[in-house]
Amino acid sequence: MYPTLNQLIDIRGLDPEPWWHLAPGWWILFITLAFLLYALPHLLLAWHRRPRYPRWHRDARRQLHELRRRAGSQDAKETAAQLTELLRRIAITRFGRASCAGLVGEAWLTWLKDKDPTGFDWPTKGRPLVALPYAPPGQVPATESLGPLIDAALIWLATTRG
Repeated sequence: MYPTLNQLIDIRGLDPEPWWHLAPGWWILFITLAFLLYALPHLLLAWHRRPRYPRWHRDARRQLHELRRRAGSQDAKETAAQLTELLRRIAITRFGRASCAGLVGEAWLTWLKDKDPTGFDWPTKGRPLVALPYAPPGQVPATESLGPLIDAALIWLATTRG
């Protein structure tokens, strides 16, 4: 009923198993690791050389973008007041309290123009910053007029590092 051991025949014609047979997943893993070992120093160097802004700078940029997003839905007086306050906080943080804290009106706008390396005309185009908070309720212009000022403030912040 059962074959005896003498009747069993060895299978011939099969190649011997290689010493280190790897599945395709292992080859993908090794290639990925080799690529990472090659690319990681370059990525770390690029990450190390990226511009690093202080926390106040990142916070001010985030607040300016938020103000830009809300500018169309809120009152122009409120937007102008928030933009003025934010510009003053940036200026005091960057240039010191003695340099700009007491400036108002034309002197404030002239100071902004002097400190702006892009040459934005703050005394002319920035007039809503000093006029809007004191304007009568019926004479408030549209909030869209403050959009270029917020953009100029973002550019000024980007060029004012420190």
